[in-house]
Amino acid sequence: MKTIFLDCNDQLAPVWARIIRADDPPIDVNRESFARDDLPRVIRGYDIAIDDHSYMPTPLVERCPELKHIVFLGTGPASYMNVEELAYRGITVHIIKGYGDTAVAEHAIALMCAAARDIARMDREVRAGIWTPHEGVQLAGKKLGVIGLGGIGREVARIGQAMGMEVIGWNRTKHADLTVPLVDIDTLLARSDVISMNLTLVHETRGFLSAERIARMKPGAILVNTARGALVDERALIAALTSGHIRHAGLDVFDSEPLNPDHPLAQLPNVTLTAHAAFRTLEASMTLLRRAVDIVKTLV
Repeated sequence: MKTIFLDCNDQLAPVWARIIRADDPPIDVNRESFARDDLPRVIRGYDIAIDDHSYMPTPLVERCPELKHIVFLGTGPASYMNVEELAYRGITVHIIKGYGDTAVAEHAIALMCAAARDIARMDREVRAGIWTPHEGVQLAGKKLGVIGLGGIGREVARIGQAMGMEVIGWNRTKHADLTVPLVDIDTLLARSDVISMNLTLVHETRGFLSAERIARMKPGAILVNTARGALVDERALIAALTSGHIRHAGLDVFDSEPLNPDHPLAQLPNVTLTAHAAFRTLEASMTLLRRAVDIVKTLV
């Protein structure tokens, strides 16, 4: 079976070179950028495609009859393809879990700290010659609400506790080994000074943080999202940030990526933005790519 890594960028290319072994199956690597409509040209003739967050709309994938497997580099393919539609057409989407729990959790905590102290805003202002020491929020003693207690959420909770925060959580299912006190979602929203989104995006969680739930958040709370943009009602989020109901948002993910520079979220001063980079550490990337190759080895 022929395999292609369809979107290996300059950042991942040296990592790819480090993890490839002599006994691995042959995998072609495409390092050229391409327009979305060119997807069939790139993957035509291949049975397996490794996808690093390229959009794969069903009508375009249908034009590649040889394709039987997509190895998605991460856990949230629903943001980039319709997994159910592809399955109906005989294409299996493979995901990779647990490769970067620590990396993503550390990034979530970094966004939380940056949001609490207006770090990105002051950085912009100082560079522009504006010297305004903004008053921040001390996190020790504050309540951290973690929505989604998988590997990443548990690590966010652990670090938050180590910082002196009181942590509460909500999870779709109950696990006996959870050490974080669980509360219902309305209680978490009403009591948390900081909320960290760590849910997987599936049909049931799309739009989870709706306008109604955003309205129930504690006034002046901080929201951090390193999971998926579609978990949050974007219009309601923008409205809450504009009104000040949400003090600050630290966002690594968005409904549409890359984020357009004239998007409202990019214009608000109380938003700290990163480029879907929470999982981008050398350690996490090496684990991710190695596991992707190992999946391919089971398929060929």
